[in-house]
Amino acid sequence: MSITLKKDFKYAVMVPTSMGVRITPVNGQPVHSSDTFVMQATSAETNVITISSLLGLPAKVLTTFVKGSPIAQFIKSNLKSRHIDFEGPEVEQGGPWGYRHQFNIADSGFGSRGPRVHNDRAGEVGTTLNVKDFDLDRIFGSEGVQIIHLSGLIAALSPETSEFCLALARAAKKHGTAISFDLNYRATFWKGREKELSAAFKEIASVSDILVGNEEDFQLCLGIKGPEAGGKGLDSKIDSFKEMIGRVKAAFPNASVFATTLREVEHANHHQWGAIMLEGNNWHVVNPRDIHVLDRIGGGDGFVGGLLYGILRQWEPEKWIRFGWATGAMATTFLTDYAQPADEEMVWSIWEGNARVKR
Repeated sequence: MSITLKKDFKYAVMVPTSMGVRITPVNGQPVHSSDTFVMQATSAETNVITISSLLGLPAKVLTTFVKGSPIAQFIKSNLKSRHIDFEGPEVEQGGPWGYRHQFNIADSGFGSRGPRVHNDRAGEVGTTLNVKDFDLDRIFGSEGVQIIHLSGLIAALSPETSEFCLALARAAKKHGTAISFDLNYRATFWKGREKELSAAFKEIASVSDILVGNEEDFQLCLGIKGPEAGGKGLDSKIDSFKEMIGRVKAAFPNASVFATTLREVEHANHHQWGAIMLEGNNWHVVNPRDIHVLDRIGGGDGFVGGLLYGILRQWEPEKWIRFGWATGAMATTFLTDYAQPADEEMVWSIWEGNARVKR
């Protein structure tokens, strides 16, 4: 076990997040031609910790809500159904042009027609996340957290959320909480803030125990040289990713786990899904395998959620990546953005390729 976890804790895993809703056309139809939609509560960060919360580990969200909003009430009820605790201030809406929870408008795609996602984040209440609204000594000290998972989506959302994530990382380090950081680069978030965000991301990465990202994330967030253009084939691609992760490890030696997923899209409902993880000096690789996709959104978050669950359960490292691969694959079989495992056995059956009926 290369990551030290706190022995005294109230929460196994915690995330800062900006909650919103996703509206999705029914029957895999595109948005522009639909008149019937399903609404769900969502955020990338809660997608991650739902794996742990549904499998029995205590999980918590730090966020903000719009006071008196029926959407906020909808989100709170959903979090409770996932067994996730939440804490955060109630922000006055401030009239029709004030704050709101973000809307994510997305279809699932079908066959040769890929998914399309439209984000509507004007007035997003999550941009107000502020360290002054949270007692970090209580949260990390007297209560205790084993792993805090930070996302680049939240770290880059606004100047306030950037400072909030920095404060969380510093407090976690002070109190012996392990830090997981999924870089999640978004060009629209970084525009005009490149210097500021580069410094913030590098500081968080420097104290992180677990770093997750793809080639774009490591290059654009941390300034790491990307994979070399090598020969054709899967082995060549994996070797080039290993070389890149080696450069990340050299630049950020505090981390002991580095991970990335591998995805090749055959069509919207058929992907090749794999993963690479460096744990200490040990490589663990899941070569891409066929998965059938109902809705791809949340697959990467599902992978991280399963990886963290394996670490929290203190399994052998080879099981972390396998469980993460399976929870990522599982997430793509749900219409929600997050996987909802009934138990560990359901996850392991996906890893084993066993889709037989269970009676």
